[in-house]
Amino acid sequence: MTGVLDCCEKFFGSRELYTVLGVEKDANENEVKKAYHRLSLKVHPDRVDQNDKQDATQKFQTLGKVYSILSDKDRRSVYDETGEVDDENVAPDDRDWDQYWRLLFKKITIEDIKNFESKYKDSEEELNDLKQAYVDGEGDMGYILQNVLCSSIDDEPRFTKIIKGWLKKDEVPEFKNFSKESKKKKETRKRKAAEEAEEAEAMKKELGLGDTTDSLKALILKRGKQRGEEMDSFLDNLATKYGGGGSGKKKGSRKGGKC
Repeated sequence: MTGVLDCCEKFFGSRELYTVLGVEKDANENEVKKAYHRLSLKVHPDRVDQNDKQDATQKFQTLGKVYSILSDKDRRSVYDETGEVDDENVAPDDRDWDQYWRLLFKKITIEDIKNFESKYKDSEEELNDLKQAYVDGEGDMGYILQNVLCSSIDDEPRFTKIIKGWLKKDEVPEFKNFSKESKKKKETRKRKAAEEAEEAEAMKKELGLGDTTDSLKALILKRGKQRGEEMDSFLDNLATKYGGGGSGKKKGSRKGGKC
């Protein structure tokens, strides 16, 4: 069996456990747990194609082992002092890491999203996200609606009014994508949103609205996130909002022996 540190280097490009999780060495227990939660959402085997499932599973297992070490006071102390890991005392590969993960973290439910949305809309946090999306997307409203949490085509008039206010105060640069957007582009965006809403409604009827990831994705789809990658990104962002901080999506691609 390949050691934990070897697997960390293979799947995450580092033998340093704290680097794998993206936390400082003096991170407290809660910070370690939040970091593991965020990263595990990104590398979960359910996120990849069947052809990449084996590598993704091994990567997810490796991450679970990293967390099991850094969340254990005694094993973390030994690692901090020596920089080594006692592989014999690390949970084996055949452990149900998915069950372990679900014991640590509750599922994000539709009710969670509704509660989050009610607090997020019109908040300072949303305004900051809107301003960042406006700048990053150079005024493209399609980009803005895809990158501001909980947003849909219904938010476009509200966002437009806010951005125009910023422009009058010179708080943001003016982009042609926003100030001179063609009528045709706006109509295309509305038509696409209507088509996505119809598809989402059909999907919700087929799946039912429960506390499952699929039905959650169907609800997100209704709000304008049709492609799978966009929906998963929304989930990641929501989890980041709950946990604080965040990092970009990273997907392992190298083939290799079991770790």
